[in-house]
Amino acid sequence: MAAIAFIGLGNMGGPMAANLVKAGHSVVGFDLVPALCDAARTNGVTIAGSARAAVTNADVIITMLPAGRHVVSVWTDVMPAATRGALMIDCSTIDVESARRAHMLAARASLHSVDAPVSGGVAGARDATLTFMVGGEVESFEDAKPFLEAMGKKIVHCGRDGTGQAAKICNNMILGVSMIAVAEAFVLAEKLGLSHQALFDAASKASGQCWSLTSYCPVPGPVPTSPANNDYRPGFASALMLKDLTLARAAADSTGTVTPLGQHAQDIYKAFDAAGNGEVDFSGIIRHIRALAESSGDR
Repeated sequence: MAAIAFIGLGNMGGPMAANLVKAGHSVVGFDLVPALCDAARTNGVTIAGSARAAVTNADVIITMLPAGRHVVSVWTDVMPAATRGALMIDCSTIDVESARRAHMLAARASLHSVDAPVSGGVAGARDATLTFMVGGEVESFEDAKPFLEAMGKKIVHCGRDGTGQAAKICNNMILGVSMIAVAEAFVLAEKLGLSHQALFDAASKASGQCWSLTSYCPVPGPVPTSPANNDYRPGFASALMLKDLTLARAAADSTGTVTPLGQHAQDIYKAFDAAGNGEVDFSGIIRHIRALAESSGDR
């Protein structure tokens, strides 16, 4: 059993911390939102009065925060109180530059570290089926692996510092683009008089098969567990997809990489978000595409 500090107890962090408790670890958590602390407490997490207080005597310090600036700020704040040799694990999705800066801060404080962003959404966090994409030294990865396995199903070592974030950004660019393509195909099928089920049955067994179709189909019916069957209540909110596509675009700009589909996907999700759909599941982008089709037909 390890002493774990968990900072950031939101929609993802709360269930992840709860799974660490279920695995037999002693978890001390902190979040700026009192209601999130209360919810975590009901799941066996001891709540500290501050982030710095949470890390005192911790063997492992895990953060799940909104953006790179928050990670760098929290790591800078808690490191003076951390036990020498403790392991820092950041599960946030942030820019690669901030991830590498956090690693550098940890090394200066004689702390081990990995960046370990996740894929799998709220359901994956709840069910401990997340995929972790991990960047950092091999020794740090091996140290982190048992704790990540308590929260996830697939743990992938991607390479040196920051490569976990790089993998997450690239993965979600694929996801954002593919969901738009699948949604466009279903809207076209509607116009052609092809039923949702017929398109699914054909494409899911043909070369159009992809995760956005077979696991997260954006129309009700073919995949009963997809958010489309629950009025697009989010497993992964559109605002978060926009965040990740924005990170991908910034990474492309900084490296001189041309990603026209990734950039167009960002523009489409930006419009969807600006229309007040940030809390709609990202598969709900089909509503935006359907509306565009209808407005085009009215011309």
